[in-house]
Amino acid sequence: MNEKKNRLLPLAALCIISALLGGVSSVSLLQYVYPQTLSAIEAQANLNSPGTASPVTLLANTQTDESNSPVVQVAKDVGPAVVGVSNYQTVSNAYRYGFGLGSRDNTQSSELVEAGTGSGFIIDAQNGYIVTNYHVIEKAQKITVSLSDGRNLEAKLIGSDARTDLAVLQISDTSNLTEVKLGDSSQIEVGEFVVAIGNPGGNKFARSVTAGVISATNRTLQMSGESTLYNMLQTDAAINPGNSGGPLVNYSGEIIGINSAKYAESGFEGMGFAIPITEATSIITQLIENGAAKHPALSVSVSDQYLLYAKEQNLPLGAYIYEVNPEGPAGKAGIQEGDVITHVNDVKVENSTELIGEIYKHNVGDKVTLTFIRDGQTKAVQVTLGEITS
Repeated sequence: MNEKKNRLLPLAALCIISALLGGVSSVSLLQYVYPQTLSAIEAQANLNSPGTASPVTLLANTQTDESNSPVVQVAKDVGPAVVGVSNYQTVSNAYRYGFGLGSRDNTQSSELVEAGTGSGFIIDAQNGYIVTNYHVIEKAQKITVSLSDGRNLEAKLIGSDARTDLAVLQISDTSNLTEVKLGDSSQIEVGEFVVAIGNPGGNKFARSVTAGVISATNRTLQMSGESTLYNMLQTDAAINPGNSGGPLVNYSGEIIGINSAKYAESGFEGMGFAIPITEATSIITQLIENGAAKHPALSVSVSDQYLLYAKEQNLPLGAYIYEVNPEGPAGKAGIQEGDVITHVNDVKVENSTELIGEIYKHNVGDKVTLTFIRDGQTKAVQVTLGEITS
C-alpha cells in the first residue's frame, strides 16, 4: 500500500475554485485507500490480494481505561450493525495473461475482482440502508456487504457525495438486521472516551474494536486532490486500513462519527479523523431521498496567493476573490474581483479554506453577511447562498 504523507497536502487554489464554482470535486483517496484499484491491478496484476480501504496510515498506540466494561457493552450493542463493504471493479483478462495469470485465448473478456474493502454501518434496518465513505465505493461496478451473521449480500448504491466523503447503500434482504443509534456530535467534548469499530485489513478481521478519546474537534483536512473535509473529529482510537466508513461510538453506544481519515506523517501517532455524525445526517438524508446532496455556494473563484503579499504589507488577511460569476449569489450581491473577504457573518476568515468551511456550515438559501476589503475600505453585503449538487 502506498502510504505517504501527501494524504494531507496543502490545498491548491484549484480545489477552492472547484468547490465554490460547483465544478466536479473528487476525493483522491483511492490511490492510498485502494492499492488494488483497476490501474494498480493492471500494473501489478496482484489479483489475489485485494486492498483495504483506508485514508492513510496510523502509528497509534491506543490507551484505554483499565476498566473496559463500557467498551465491551459498546461492542455488543453496536458490533452487529457494522458491516464489511467490498468494492468490485472490472479487469481485462489480457492483463492477467500478460502477468502469467492464466492462459491466453483469442477472446476479449473481463471479470470483476475485489479492488478494496472498507466498513459501514446499518442506520435503517427496516429499509436496509447502510452508511459508508464515498472513497470506499468510488468507481465500484459491484458492491457487496458482509453482515455480522455471516451473510454476504449485493448492495445497491443509493447515493454518494465526494465533497463530504459519504455514501449510502441498500440491501434488499432486511431480515434480522441491527441498526445503530445516532448521537449528537455537536455535544462532544475533548477527552471524551470513544470506540472505533470496523474491518481493518479486510473481512477476516471483521468488527475489530479499538478505543481512545476525542483529541480535538473542528479539524480541517486538506486532501491531496480537489477535496477538503471540514469540522472533523480527531481521535487517538486506532483507525487502520479497512476501518474507513465504520462508526466512531461514544460510551452510550451512540454513533458520533464516521471514520474517514488519518495522518500519515512519519513520527506521528494516534491521529485518526471522523466525520461528525450531526453534520453528516443532513447529507445522508439527501442521499436517501434524492441520490445526491446539495451544498451552499458563492459562485466565485478564490486564491491564497494574496496572503504572502498581505503579510509583507501588513494588510488584513482574508480570501482573495479573483473571479466572480456575475449571475451567481456573490456577484448579484455586489462582490467583485479583487475583493478580500475577511468575515462570514461575525466569524473571521483568513484564507480560502476557512471561507469555504464557514460557507459549508450553512444551508442552500441561507442569508449570510460577507465583510470584505475593497480599495482599502471595509464593506459588507448580504448574500443568499446558491447551491452545488454532488
